[in-house]
Amino acid sequence: MNAVSGCPAILVAAPASGQGKTTVTAALARLHVRAGRRVRAFKSGPDFLDPFWLELATGHPAHNLDLWMTGETDAQARLHDAAQSADLIIVEGVMGLFDGEPSAADLARRFGLHVLAVIDASAMAGTFGALAFGLQHYRPGLPWAGVLANRVASERHADMLQSAVAGDEAVTPSVWLGALMREPKMALPERHLGLQAAHELPDALARLDAAADALSATPLGQMDLAALASWTVAFEPPSQAAAVPPLLAGKTVAIARDAAFSFVYAANLDTLRALGARLTFFSPLANVRVPPCDAVWLPGGYPELHAPTLAANHTTRDSLAEHVEAGRPVWAECGGMMVLFDELVDRAGNPHAMWGLLRGRISMQARLAALGPQRLMLSAGELRGHTFHYSICETPMPVALHTDAMRGGAVAAGEALHQRGALRASYFHAWMPSSPSATAALFLNEDLS
Repeated sequence: MNAVSGCPAILVAAPASGQGKTTVTAALARLHVRAGRRVRAFKSGPDFLDPFWLELATGHPAHNLDLWMTGETDAQARLHDAAQSADLIIVEGVMGLFDGEPSAADLARRFGLHVLAVIDASAMAGTFGALAFGLQHYRPGLPWAGVLANRVASERHADMLQSAVAGDEAVTPSVWLGALMREPKMALPERHLGLQAAHELPDALARLDAAADALSATPLGQMDLAALASWTVAFEPPSQAAAVPPLLAGKTVAIARDAAFSFVYAANLDTLRALGARLTFFSPLANVRVPPCDAVWLPGGYPELHAPTLAANHTTRDSLAEHVEAGRPVWAECGGMMVLFDELVDRAGNPHAMWGLLRGRISMQARLAALGPQRLMLSAGELRGHTFHYSICETPMPVALHTDAMRGGAVAAGEALHQRGALRASYFHAWMPSSPSATAALFLNEDLS
């Protein structure tokens, strides 16, 4: 970890969400993997769903990079580590290139990642050139790879878009990296929290192959290792990380993991193991008993899509209640919290009796209820993370703690944390490496404040 590691590295960005960043990122990764190259992919910002596709494309876990949530040091360490063995590093951006504080552009500037701009060109022609120029020059010092047109109608349309880019004398012709035509076979389906996870679709890899095939006909897709070398970044080694104390040594943590509970950062599992915990997994959808353990983690996911099944799964419900009554810890976040209340009302307005370990009702909403970076301040440390949900919680229970919502330079009251004995629950998604000591506190029967 002491030497500089060099590797071609790009950040796939866009002027807004919904432009096709994930499709292009995963397709590019898949294309190079099929050519026998070693590719590592990352996701900028908080996200559980896009990394499933990036992992499918590369065969490696896709970790998150965020200058605030994961921190600069962690991002530097992960990029440096990847560069030691990869032929290409691809980072998928978040939202629009300059959206958020810090933004994907900030990440690109900090680490020298060359920006590939993906623009949905389905309803434009000459304006495409203005968008490309603006993305490249809006902030000085932004490393630039080029621009790719997505959802293009025809070859004639592609020619118009390329002319719009090449017509600006300040932009070299090499900025044009090609056009992807509209193709339903390579579309990645979405739902209210984002893309469907790759493991939910039997044809997921076929979709990526279709996208990779389409990309192979573009200048971007035809770049070999010699051409990629122009995007090489020298990643400096990080400073030595502090040792993680074995605060969960000898403890077993049981983690819910199935289609209803799948929002788990790979880095969180690594942190629990580094703390000394033994991890075991179970499926509430299979109506199994909670396995013998010292603590339970109910991560986020889509319980609202499986509400009738979860409502009827009394074996899991009753064994979890026994665990709580015995005074053993439970950490439930977002979707994992939703099943613990008395009732869950789905988007159609249908109520479902849930597990009744917390008093109150969860109601799905048509619009996003909360989104953004958050932190949970505990006596053991500061846990960073985020919130993202389409439901609201109505409960008579007192609030044990609140997270802080980070809004630019301001701090506001964030999500409530509810507590019943050693059961703690919140909409807050924790990124556990931000504070291993605070993470351990969630899984120990100790006072959090």
